[in-house]
Amino acid sequence: MTIWFSLCGVALVIAYLLGSFPTGYIAGKVLQGIDIREVGSGSTGATNVLRTLGKGPGAVVLVVDCLKGVLAIAFVYWLFSFAPTQNLLPSTVNIQLWQSWMITLVGLLAILGHSKSIFLGFCGGKSVATSLGILLAMNWQVGLATAAVFAVFIAISRIVSLSSIAGAIAVPILMLTLHQPLPYILFGIAGGIYVILRHRANIQRLLTGIEPKIGQKLATEKTTDS
Repeated sequence: MTIWFSLCGVALVIAYLLGSFPTGYIAGKVLQGIDIREVGSGSTGATNVLRTLGKGPGAVVLVVDCLKGVLAIAFVYWLFSFAPTQNLLPSTVNIQLWQSWMITLVGLLAILGHSKSIFLGFCGGKSVATSLGILLAMNWQVGLATAAVFAVFIAISRIVSLSSIAGAIAVPILMLTLHQPLPYILFGIAGGIYVILRHRANIQRLLTGIEPKIGQKLATEKTTDS
């Protein structure tokens, strides 16, 4: 069991480090020699990269940030397929239950890493793309349904932040509707609240009617929503 707990600890560290990988920051430095945290909204996420660097870099950052979440959860699946072959767990342990809780913890740490990156002085993005990757790996139906909610709102409003918030609200509802295990439901609630809190400045701009749509620049200088 000692080895098993050590491996679980490694999985948590890996999840945080994967989430912390500063995709948007690297894109800004490599492509234009800028610190993406000092332009636009100050976020290192795909939306700010899109506004600052263009569609191509924005798309690449979106995909890579999504993959960070997928890889974090994939490591847990591998770990739980590896453990029984090495007799690392007693036969009385409910592996499926343990796995769902580990996936939840790993997912939350990957989200935290993206928004509080150890490589960027504990700042980062809003964890939307990484959350989507986690959901797709956790349960593809929930992931696709969340993406569909986002797509509907983006088609209607053309506002990324509003669409992201709608997706965050939809996740726990989808988890319940699709009868997901309790740990996943708790992930949907905790992760959704966290993503919404990361959009505080966006919510303020939405309420005042100045939140930019796709293709528009922010009307103000860098805000605190990094």
